[in-house]
Amino acid sequence: MDLKVAVVCSSNQNRSMEAHSILSKKGFSVKSYGTGSAVKLPGSSPNQPNIYPFDTTYEQMYQDLYQKDPHLRIKPRPEKFQGAKERFDVIFTVEERIYDTVLEDIASQGQVSYIPVHIINLEIQDNHEEATLGAFQILELCELMRTAHDLENEIEEILQEFEAKYSRTLLHAVAFY
Repeated sequence: MDLKVAVVCSSNQNRSMEAHSILSKKGFSVKSYGTGSAVKLPGSSPNQPNIYPFDTTYEQMYQDLYQKDPHLRIKPRPEKFQGAKERFDVIFTVEERIYDTVLEDIASQGQVSYIPVHIINLEIQDNHEEATLGAFQILELCELMRTAHDLENEIEEILQEFEAKYSRTLLHAVAFY
């Protein structure tokens, strides 16, 4: 099964981009998004982040920050999830509040085609090490889903086996476009 995947974090900078990079290298059709009001990057202190609108390119951020951003090779700018027109089979979120935001956004669009989308939350801390580990776990889930003969009937078992393997709790909901 060809799987269309979205990965959503708050700023579309670290966790979603790490998963985006790994999934795209493995041949998945993937997009990544943020749900926050703006892109926030670490600043001179935790209370003073560098804040950019979502339409700011990584190159502009790079010029502003004077450092190389590894995400420049993946796509030209961060994207906000709310209002995205593309449809996915699976949407991964990396925090429960982002999961809630994605569910609310899809519900607010109204059901038009009744095509299902699975929204799965895998809690990932916002640091490079956890983002990398989480990206590989999202890849593992995508590979299991891609090989399913009937995803709608097999997804609960796939998620339960993953939870048991990693001693992690996933949130899962089915919404409809």
